[in-house]
Amino acid sequence: GFTDHVALGNEEWNPWDADEKSELAASRQRYEANLKMIKYARSHLEQTSLRVQIWGKAAIGLYLWQHIFGGHLEPADGTAQWREGSQKAGKTYFSFLTGPSVVPGYFSVEAEHVVLVLNGREPAKIAYATQWLHYAQTLMETRKIQHVAVVLLGNEQCNNTWIQPYLKRNGGFVNLLFVTYDYAFVNEEDIFQWPLGVATYRSFPVVEPSWSMLHDPRSYLCNFLGTIYKNSSRETLMEILKQDGLDKLCWIAAREQWQPQETNQSFKNYQDALLQSDLTLCPVGINTECYRIYEACSYGSLPVIEDVMTPGDCGNSSMYHSAPLQLLKTMGAPFIFIKNWKELPAILEKEKKMSLQEKIQRRKKLLEWYRNFKAWMRQKFINTLENSFLPSDKG
Repeated sequence: GFTDHVALGNEEWNPWDADEKSELAASRQRYEANLKMIKYARSHLEQTSLRVQIWGKAAIGLYLWQHIFGGHLEPADGTAQWREGSQKAGKTYFSFLTGPSVVPGYFSVEAEHVVLVLNGREPAKIAYATQWLHYAQTLMETRKIQHVAVVLLGNEQCNNTWIQPYLKRNGGFVNLLFVTYDYAFVNEEDIFQWPLGVATYRSFPVVEPSWSMLHDPRSYLCNFLGTIYKNSSRETLMEILKQDGLDKLCWIAAREQWQPQETNQSFKNYQDALLQSDLTLCPVGINTECYRIYEACSYGSLPVIEDVMTPGDCGNSSMYHSAPLQLLKTMGAPFIFIKNWKELPAILEKEKKMSLQEKIQRRKKLLEWYRNFKAWMRQKFINTLENSFLPSDKG
């Protein structure tokens, strides 16, 4: 502050007369008011911009980042040890890290809000996921980060009990959970259903729709390339295709054993089959939801889905009844849903009579729906994070 009286020799000297004094006080007030405003604006700026770091420690992270967010990664090489990307969306600045070199404690945590993408499909994956959760918990306890959300590739029978204790609602630290399949605990408050997406672990690409994909006639009515499990509905499907000679009109490649890794040739065949057929048959596997559904959408081949609940703990949430694929149905997916493969011959008869023009319209509708679906998931994800992580303006 200013000293009112300056001692000059023995005289008391006042450099300010009354007018100047009040002017000075006023300017001082203005300065302080401005300072307050700047501080407020800064904190307000910080309030409305969120920095979120996404740690992609499961392949579905790539579906989230590259397919739903339309984000890029450097380097482009999928086998790189370390890949990263960033983008601004809504009020939030997102950065994404993935690759084998992203290990707890060996990279810099550059945001107070973290989204962990984890695989919880089987015990070995759960053990690995748990290490990451413990790392995040330590960061929370030491105030390095403020919020954690988890995107989880759930178990195909929806047995995800291991994650429950980590949720904030159960005394843990995880604010939000986005989980695949029809998990019974989905409540649209802090637990949300998340799409399985395409098999990014097999390097399924982001497909840009082309003119020919929309307009060219396709050589096959339908396709099914996959494993035939003993005593499954897939055996029924094969019998039905064979008995009417329908397998001649469709691209069918069945194998007895599931193969996690494709050869280049088998993967190219699969993509060609999607591109060359009007319908993609999606029989249930361990779960009704499968990568094939989303991969077919990418190529404008309409999924024909066996709409039955698989054994396990899926379905019957407080939000939904015991019917599978709630997320896709809620979003109005324009698929063909059937209860039994015996309905297939009639569907294929109808297919034969469709004109190319009708098929083009249907492809357009499917590709448009899929684009909107991804955009909607992206927006919902961002809104959910912002509503949960940003301080609320109530008061």
